[in-house]
Amino acid sequence: MDYDPQELEARWRERWSESGRYEADPDADADDATFVTVPYPYPSGGMHIGHARTYTVPDVYARYRRQQGDNVLFPIAWHVTGTPIIGAVERLKKGEEKQLSVLKDTYNVSEDTLSDLETPMGWARYFIEEHYKKGMQSLGLSVDWRREFTTNDERYSKFIEWQYRTLRERGRLEKGLHPVKFCTNEEQPVTTHDLLEGEEAEFQEYTLVRFGWERDGESVVVPMATLRPETVHGVTNAYIDPEATYVFADVEGETWFLSEYGAAKLEYQARDVEILDTVEGSELVGQFVENPVTGDEVLVLPAEFVDADNATGVVMSVPAHSPDDYVALQEAKADTDYLESFGIDAADVADIEPIPILDIDSEDDEYGEIPAKSAVENRGIESSDDPALEKATKDLYNKEFHAGRLKEFYGDYAGGLVEEVRDEFKADGVDAGQFDVMQEFSEEVVCRCGGDVVVAEQDTWFLSYDDEDWKQIAHDVADGLDAIPSNTRDEYHHTIDWLNGWPCIRNYGLGTRLPWDDQFVIEPLSDSTIYMAYYTIAHRLQDIPTEELTQDFFDTLFYGPEAADEADERALELREEWDYWYPVDYRFSANDLITNHLTFYQFHHGELFDQPQWPQGIVIMGMGLLEGEKMSSSKGHVVLPGEAISTYGADTVRFFLLNSAEPWQDYDWRDDLVGSVHNQLERFWNRAQEIIADPGPEDRPELETIDRWLLSKLQDTVRDVTEAMDESETRSASQAAFYNFEEDLRWYRRRTDLDRPAAKWTLRTVLETRLRLLAPFIPFMTNELHEQLTGTPAEDAPWPEPDAEFDDETVELEEQQVERLTEDIRDIIDVTDSDPETLRVYVAADWKRDVFETVVDNGDNVGAIMGQVMQDPDLREKGNAVNDLVQDLVSQTRGRDESALRAQIDLDEAATYERAADFLAREFDADVEVYVEDDADIVDPADRASKAIPFRPAVHLE
Repeated sequence: MDYDPQELEARWRERWSESGRYEADPDADADDATFVTVPYPYPSGGMHIGHARTYTVPDVYARYRRQQGDNVLFPIAWHVTGTPIIGAVERLKKGEEKQLSVLKDTYNVSEDTLSDLETPMGWARYFIEEHYKKGMQSLGLSVDWRREFTTNDERYSKFIEWQYRTLRERGRLEKGLHPVKFCTNEEQPVTTHDLLEGEEAEFQEYTLVRFGWERDGESVVVPMATLRPETVHGVTNAYIDPEATYVFADVEGETWFLSEYGAAKLEYQARDVEILDTVEGSELVGQFVENPVTGDEVLVLPAEFVDADNATGVVMSVPAHSPDDYVALQEAKADTDYLESFGIDAADVADIEPIPILDIDSEDDEYGEIPAKSAVENRGIESSDDPALEKATKDLYNKEFHAGRLKEFYGDYAGGLVEEVRDEFKADGVDAGQFDVMQEFSEEVVCRCGGDVVVAEQDTWFLSYDDEDWKQIAHDVADGLDAIPSNTRDEYHHTIDWLNGWPCIRNYGLGTRLPWDDQFVIEPLSDSTIYMAYYTIAHRLQDIPTEELTQDFFDTLFYGPEAADEADERALELREEWDYWYPVDYRFSANDLITNHLTFYQFHHGELFDQPQWPQGIVIMGMGLLEGEKMSSSKGHVVLPGEAISTYGADTVRFFLLNSAEPWQDYDWRDDLVGSVHNQLERFWNRAQEIIADPGPEDRPELETIDRWLLSKLQDTVRDVTEAMDESETRSASQAAFYNFEEDLRWYRRRTDLDRPAAKWTLRTVLETRLRLLAPFIPFMTNELHEQLTGTPAEDAPWPEPDAEFDDETVELEEQQVERLTEDIRDIIDVTDSDPETLRVYVAADWKRDVFETVVDNGDNVGAIMGQVMQDPDLREKGNAVNDLVQDLVSQTRGRDESALRAQIDLDEAATYERAADFLAREFDADVEVYVEDDADIVDPADRASKAIPFRPAVHLE
């Protein structure tokens, strides 16, 4: 029977669907209940191969637990909350070329289907049904499809309303001004999931140094933004973009000069701003402004590198401590024509010299009196275009922050370390009216709608993640997690520590309305914290009218009959199912969700549920690459699962995704490697067909040593795979079950006559066990082959357990010796380029084995070993030979497992090679003779026997 993955997989999909194979209901007879979840997808676009891996990893674990006897729930739903889908629909309706290209060229949406996507839920339904759901079913995901829902469903919204009323009652929601990410296009707050660029951007509070400018008798504030307010004593000049748009603005009663966008940002940050006049940046070029701290007049120079959209659009220059500024100043001095075109006297610029304001505590002399000058010259940087400049700047900033001590003219702060005094120095400057503040992002942030995102102060409802008692609860949840990999636990704790209030509402979008103020919508990350609980009862809620899903109903469901004045019996029945499945045993999720969703998940579970219902484990997953580059739907750089499956088959796609890296590691989809996996699976299929066609006897015949060796190796493999699966190490598990054991099989096939009844029985036994081990990974092929072999699909057979009857360390050691001897002989033949007619193998004499045992007893303590062996008169007579042997054996055994070495002591080395003599004769087409070094009838024409040491026999080729 040829391997045809398309036909085979279609058959099994149909069987699973018709039988409801993965529909999970409470079952008192099951060994245990296991609940596995993965973040529900956001169908703003199609499913690509990166998503395929995200959902296949938890499927493997779910399948593994079923074979372990557990009753397993693995559900999925669809996250549509927020505005990305709305924005995508708007771009489609406008006929944006890029949007149409992605839809038609990347996701294969037909022209006559585009109109179906012109409503938000029409769009969502298309990608749910035609991409995600089809893709998941094609991959063979063992999902209970009865429980699917969207976050726009009425019943789900009732559940979210219950959550937010409860959080408000418990004081976990507050209202007030709060910094938020704000889309200037949609005119509403946004969060990470809404962003096209800048997902990792952080809020930064800039210090605005209030430089003064006398203009036509009027005092004007020229605010210059910096993250290093302590460098104000080192300002030598300032820069502005002469061609950008700037404004004079009334800012709370003062006239300020700053970029047009900077003024808008201040207004978003709850400042009272009125634009008085709009001008170009050249208005300030060549002017002198007064440093509010030192009173010095500094010259404003033109510079195209100034980003007018960042902060206030005017920057101060500290060339002694900023490599960027140092290089910019040198370039400005050199470009006299440019300066003179603005009426600036080049001599004034030539006179500008760096002003050092701190000394660096350092044991080396990397930085001199002017640290920025040293940083530039040491790295050979000659222009502002040099890529090394950015790192030089970052390195110096870091060094000065931790080891910089302010000079004497800082008064009370003189001698203080920057990191210890910066905040207080800044606060003093604000109190003195020399400084102001504004919020900015650490990088550019763009909304999915294409709008710029700024920091805004909004009167909003936010989750009070900064409450210390709530933080402690979240820390307790994190402490109780099985965090995989283990280092992620520290990341959860770190996130819990720095999280502040989280704005949880939007002005519009899909999703659940704030129950006490329906002009707002609960934002995407805030409505997806405990939805795992909803899975447990989602299919059964369909029988209850939406209007009857009240606060009391959900209180009864989650908190019991005493939580409501009149307990709803239907809620109590649902409570039984929720209680049966909860808590979530493992949540498989992406690394980039640690700093938001996964930590929110712990906050909310800790607050809303008792400890027995807290999450048990989280497995983190890495990022997918495509041919070495990050996948990008907008650039068409993706592989669609349907296309990959139609080319290679679902089992191949699954096996590559699972075998190429551990879940938390990044992986790289490469077509040539995927094709190779397909070929390997096809060979596996063909080998299995040979065994199925001629399976050998039902009853076990008498086994030879080599059969017992393979069966013993199989028990090792069962242990390795089980241990890896318990830790969600899908790569290690699949490697052990497939590739590593294939090496053992190759050796077995070399070593023995496969037509023997015992060999056929052994291969059948091995195949049956391996099919069960591989069933979570390649369910289509393994189910089919196991059913052909036994009459039962692999997934319905129990997970293999090691059979102690076949554990045989001695046999494994014997075969290890035969394999090592084979390799040694092959190496000798290759080096000598010989074709021997006779192979002579010499096993070490008994006295050498005695020395070996002494070495094992004493480890690598040569003195103790020699002291012991020299007590034997016979060994003492051998003198240097014993000393040389001890040195060799200590080297040979160092670092090896003591139990394995002790097992070797009991090994009959000569008998092992005698049993393998026929194999060696076939392998090298030569007569094989085995001798013990001190045999009376030994044949040793080349005097090789004396070279033998225990478990490293000497060899002679003739």
